[in-house]
Amino acid sequence: MASMSEFTVVGDYAYRTTSPLRWILSHVLRYKRLLIAGCGLFVVAWSSFSTSRLLIGKAAEEIMTPSDDNGLLKVALAVLLVLVLDGLSSLGASLSFETIAQRLSRDARQELYTSLLGKSQTFHDRQRVGDIMARATDDVQQLNVMISPGVLFILDSVLGLTVPLISIASVKLDLALVPLLFILSYLLTVRRYANRLNPVIENQREAFGKMNAGLEETISGIEIVKASAQEFFEQTKFTRNARKYRDYYAQQGRVEARYLPMLYYAFALGLTFFHAMILFGQGRVTIPEIIAVMGLMTILRFPIFISVFAFSLVQLGITSARRILTIITAEADMDENADGHSQAVAGEIVFENVSYGFEDGMVLEDISFHIKPGETIAIVGQTGSGKSTLTELINRTYDVTGGRILIDGVDVREWNLTALRSQISKIEQDVFLFSRTVAENIAFGAPGTPQDVIEQAARDAQAHDFIQSFQDGYETKIGERGVTLSGGQRQRIALARAFLSNPRILILDDATSAIDSATEDEIQKAIHKAQQGRTTLLITHRLSQIRWADHILLLEGGRITASGTHDDLLRTSAQYRRIFARYDAALPPLETAMQPA
Repeated sequence: MASMSEFTVVGDYAYRTTSPLRWILSHVLRYKRLLIAGCGLFVVAWSSFSTSRLLIGKAAEEIMTPSDDNGLLKVALAVLLVLVLDGLSSLGASLSFETIAQRLSRDARQELYTSLLGKSQTFHDRQRVGDIMARATDDVQQLNVMISPGVLFILDSVLGLTVPLISIASVKLDLALVPLLFILSYLLTVRRYANRLNPVIENQREAFGKMNAGLEETISGIEIVKASAQEFFEQTKFTRNARKYRDYYAQQGRVEARYLPMLYYAFALGLTFFHAMILFGQGRVTIPEIIAVMGLMTILRFPIFISVFAFSLVQLGITSARRILTIITAEADMDENADGHSQAVAGEIVFENVSYGFEDGMVLEDISFHIKPGETIAIVGQTGSGKSTLTELINRTYDVTGGRILIDGVDVREWNLTALRSQISKIEQDVFLFSRTVAENIAFGAPGTPQDVIEQAARDAQAHDFIQSFQDGYETKIGERGVTLSGGQRQRIALARAFLSNPRILILDDATSAIDSATEDEIQKAIHKAQQGRTTLLITHRLSQIRWADHILLLEGGRITASGTHDDLLRTSAQYRRIFARYDAALPPLETAMQPA
């Protein structure tokens, strides 16, 4: 069943995701010509290699009973010819499988990345970034190694056993008895080996993901780790995870060490020679035939030897594929709705008995209000009252669990998701900037924007002057997450990004909290300019912004407990009065209706 997605790539190749093996096959079969060419060339290679052993038996016959003066020379040239053919065929087959391996890892990584882009925010909230990165890097690389040399070795093993066995039967059918019994015992042993190896491999990959997730969290939070002097604790935790990962590798080694086919091969080689001697004593085989058969038996050693590594690599690849598919096939909480409503947004927003929450409790309950196009609404309340969550429902970062939200009279769930979000811009307190140039961060979402337009957006956001003070100006590289900038600088770049996108609905989530008082007046002018002609939602406790609002909503415990203008709420709401008491020492008295009975 195809999972829902917030984002899809039009015309992308469709892969089968019902099982890891089918998913891998659907990737490989995308390159059928390379696969057929590789398999065909391997058949030619092993046939040539086996033929060379038959020709060596023929050479022994020429030595014992020469057919003519140049008989031995002809056999030698024939051996040279088939071995050159073997080498060229093996090279071509290896190149084909290596190409398939590289393309498989590329396609799988692209499919996983596209899938991650399409998942909802709720999905990403539940994931550990380090584990996702482990799947996108190491697990994808395991797919590459699974094909080359993993599947390549498997094919080597299959052909390296069947072609010599057929050649032995062509020399003397009786002498194929022991090799045939050996191959049957080999297949039974390999099946048991794979069943023991599989759970170890799965635990190993999970341990790697957990170790990588812990590493990413520690590095991302290194500032807190150092500020709390918790380096030793984090080191101990990582060592514990790394030890568990190492232990599973050691367990894999113990399983591989008990791989018995090499021992079985030694018995098979001796028994085949013993059988040949019995037949020779009965006059049923000749010395050249014995030389040819024993030469073919020595070919079996390499396929048996490499199969221990081949099956481990294939098991790793299948387990990695299962981990990747877990992400790809995970149901998103919302879909792209490509055929949904799509038009220019006027800016009317209506909440009708909206609720949102999780199994362990509600965040918002029974929220209803109406915002006209172009109005500015301020949302205030104590920390944890649900202010940010309320705004995240508008652009469908999350979907409501009750009621509905209408934009221009259309339920947000009926909008085309891209059309909706492209006309809504949100600036948060914790601004995220990419590790790119200043200009690229401002123009994010609008690539190809002319430089003069980018600079004008920066001027409007009061960011142009400090950007020009950098050595490389707008081409200055910003560190990951914008760590090389101050909080105020990050927020002004985010404001410039919002100005450039020209949204119809603007959401400011405490967006000026990190701006110093000396810059605040100019920033307020820029925000006021951005609000003109747009529907704006402000989450703030700054009176300088609240007083601009056409209407104010007061949230308490996920409910709207009061609404009105600033002056109205100061007279009628005790909670609102407490929030802003520190700003005004001469607040008007509460209306009689608000006095306790």
